[in-house]
Amino acid sequence: MKRQKLKVVVIAAMLLGLVFTGCNSADTIQEDLTSEAIDVKTAQTEAEVDNVSEGVSAIIEEAYLGEEFPELTKSHPITDRFLPSCVTITIVLTQNMKTVTIDFGEGCELRNGNFVSGKIILEYEKDPEAATKMISYSFEDFYFNRKNVAGGGSILRERSNENGNPQSTKTFDITVTWPDETFASKVGVRVREWIEGYGTPAWGDNVFLITGNGTFTKKDGTVFSAEVVEPLRRELACKFLVSGIVNLSKNRNTAVLNYGDGTCDDLATISINGGEEREIHLSNL
Repeated sequence: MKRQKLKVVVIAAMLLGLVFTGCNSADTIQEDLTSEAIDVKTAQTEAEVDNVSEGVSAIIEEAYLGEEFPELTKSHPITDRFLPSCVTITIVLTQNMKTVTIDFGEGCELRNGNFVSGKIILEYEKDPEAATKMISYSFEDFYFNRKNVAGGGSILRERSNENGNPQSTKTFDITVTWPDETFASKVGVRVREWIEGYGTPAWGDNVFLITGNGTFTKKDGTVFSAEVVEPLRRELACKFLVSGIVNLSKNRNTAVLNYGDGTCDDLATISINGGEEREIHLSNL
């Protein structure tokens, strides 16, 4: 009889242990999900870093064209050029290399309303006839809409892709720091196809489609994956991306960042884990 009672006690203890273990596992899973959660603020920050990154791409593209294909830009009135008269471009030639410094000084407003200061520095080989060209770029005390941008990357520029359009494949590693010292970093690859406006006198009809993926890191070190699942549309005349979708993910958590239907405005929507879409104003970021 004592042995039977002992068996019952042992079995009960084992079952109780399993219950507690199950509860602890569930608690751990819930804690993991909570720590990996993607909130609206995270998605908003990703949107702002994207806007900075694409704004930098536009500056580099226009400066490069101005130096390598001056017939496309310099023969036209200054008002037809994307880079305004407040920018100073300096060229240094060393053997077979060219260094282009794009200097916005203490502040300069671009044609589409973005405000920049500091320098972007480009380096590439002197070979105007090359079908492709690798351009490295870096920043020196550079600010985009009063946010500091540090880091750099490289751009493989093709004169003509399979669609017959100019295309740039950008590999980047940048950190964006806000005035309150909040910062976020992004590493990845973006392919930027110039689909409209190439070769026309005015800059305002230039349109680009952007694809790619990368990782996005918050100030606390949390890393998220970011993938363009519907090409982002950049109309140079607009201050913001006008359409396209980016998916953010962290294990089982997801966020969908939708830039809209092509209308030039500061609106985008965010949906967390398949939930209701929430509208945000990109100009408030």
